[in-house]
Amino acid sequence: MKWTLRGYEDPDLPGVLSSWENASRLAHPFVSEEFLTRERDRIPTLFLPAGDTWVAELDGRVVGFMTLIGNEVGAVFVEPDLHGQGIGRSLLDHARQLHGSLDVEVFKRNEIGRRFYARYGFLPVGTKVHDETGEVILCLTLADGGPRRGR
Repeated sequence: MKWTLRGYEDPDLPGVLSSWENASRLAHPFVSEEFLTRERDRIPTLFLPAGDTWVAELDGRVVGFMTLIGNEVGAVFVEPDLHGQGIGRSLLDHARQLHGSLDVEVFKRNEIGRRFYARYGFLPVGTKVHDETGEVILCLTLADGGPRRGR
């Protein structure tokens, strides 16, 4: 299986939303339907315009994406049936090429995301409470030249 990474284009929106929704429902069963609906509505109007988004494309179909806001990883989502294939890692590798050090926030109860970032080498640097959900968020960092386990 060979995917390509490229910059986001407006026609990619349905694939981005599909990747986000399918992966979010798997990783975030603890958030409300109302929260998911609000977040989905914010992707094209707030998150995509504010960041630098890259998509993973397989056979002409968007199967994952990453949005960066500076060196902060605002999102990495891959279609669940393609988890473990290296797509998320490739997206983060690209982010490291662009920015070196990276920061990310992940819900503490998001076991899938926490394992993914830990395998990549992100380390915890703090916590905070997510205002909209009341959920604990872990703040993680990956220093330029820092650890990259699981390669």
